[in-house]
Amino acid sequence: MPTTTDSLPLTGPLDSAALRRAARPLTVTVDEETRARLDRGRHLFHALRHGEGGPDRAIYGATTGFGALVGYAGRADAADQCDNTLAHLGAGQGPDLPGDVVRAALLLRTRSLAQGLSGVSAEVVDRLAAMFATTFTPAVPRYGSVGASGDLIPLAYATQALRGRGHAHLDGRRMPAGEALTAAGLTPLALDGRDALALVNGTSVTTAALALARDTVRAAHRALTDLGCLLADLLGCDPGFLDEDLLRAYGHPGAVDTGARMRRTLSGVVPSGDRPLQEPYSIRCAPQLLGAAEDALRYVDAVVAADLNGVSDNPLFFPDGGEDAGKVVHGGNFFGQPAAFAADLLASVTAQLGNLAERQLDLLVDPARNGGLPPMLATVPGAQHGLQGVQLATTAFVAEIRRTATPAAMQSLPTNLHNQDVVPFGTQAALRSYDQAELLGLLCGSLALGLRQAVHVGARRPTAPRCAELLAALTEAVAPVDPDRPLDTDVRTATALLLSRGPR
Repeated sequence: MPTTTDSLPLTGPLDSAALRRAARPLTVTVDEETRARLDRGRHLFHALRHGEGGPDRAIYGATTGFGALVGYAGRADAADQCDNTLAHLGAGQGPDLPGDVVRAALLLRTRSLAQGLSGVSAEVVDRLAAMFATTFTPAVPRYGSVGASGDLIPLAYATQALRGRGHAHLDGRRMPAGEALTAAGLTPLALDGRDALALVNGTSVTTAALALARDTVRAAHRALTDLGCLLADLLGCDPGFLDEDLLRAYGHPGAVDTGARMRRTLSGVVPSGDRPLQEPYSIRCAPQLLGAAEDALRYVDAVVAADLNGVSDNPLFFPDGGEDAGKVVHGGNFFGQPAAFAADLLASVTAQLGNLAERQLDLLVDPARNGGLPPMLATVPGAQHGLQGVQLATTAFVAEIRRTATPAAMQSLPTNLHNQDVVPFGTQAALRSYDQAELLGLLCGSLALGLRQAVHVGARRPTAPRCAELLAALTEAVAPVDPDRPLDTDVRTATALLLSRGPR
């Protein structure tokens, strides 16, 4: 099995960088402070469950049925109650979720439980932490969650795999979960009803997919900001559309900040003097468009930060530290509405960023607008076709993003005998955004390929040093299209290069 020295404590705030690290083997540590919190929460659960009022005291999921059947008694045996929780949720369908989403979701679930408010045993958190040191990844079907009482069905599949039931992936191979646990050296989870419900009653899949999608869109946003500058430099545009006073008068913080970054990137640029007085909107309005995306992404950032570090579960157990044991509170902290709204907004941002990339590439391959470069940036038009296939593909990518960008959060459908009479559909929104983010990255790579090819077929060299640096990186990574060749791998190479570049 792979080993790792990468370590992540469960104390302190969690960020999306930690979620990305969880895609590979990672040492997750459970310190004494975390154990103390877990022990207090577990003691309170037992005290409330078996203290004054006796075993008849109702605690959702521990003594009762689930969802619409909460008014009926659950199973008396704790292990049977666990089975009762999980078995009926085995109704998911579709392909397996991406492994990085599943492992990120389980890290989020572990972090939420480790806050000590869910009443789970420390052993549950220990077993979850041990999984991350291996490549074990539960096989979780994509379809089945409405994101209302958390991601019940997908998290049930993940939990069952950790118990040795269902299927899992290990070292890239799909196999029965029991075999995967044995091969990974992991002990199957042993759960009671409270543990089982706590593992499934949260929005961890939704939050994980949203956080990973947001990171990709943010990287694409940075890339498009830089690529837009390179486009303006290669065409010889006057940078007046980035004027500081102009953008300050616009009044939107994102545009002000984006314009400042673009001015830094274009520092030293020398206009050609032969461009039109006013550039097309895909150039002239780029700081306003990218700036609005920045403002929207800041809202998404705040939702992700809150969801990464909040407790998503029901019920919650609050020790009061006094003479009384504390309280159990039944409520709705598993309701994924914030993530649903944020994911829908992220989809809108992704669609417009993708549109910008496609329009800039379209401008670049059009000899009527690209300063006289050959059509499709082909070295010998007709005998060669240059970026023609790539440009066709970008149109398909944008169409797919637009097709799936319909807001999910307004699609509420009642279910579960109207117990869940409003649902946010955050899971659908987040997974949709995850898929769209991948396409947006490919759009960035396609535009980058066009810019690299433009110089090969006659565009001027960049005059701004930072633009020259970006072009040099692209030139080193991707050969010119001369003669024609399949460009799918080149687009992916350019995409990986762009998305790995941090803020500059």
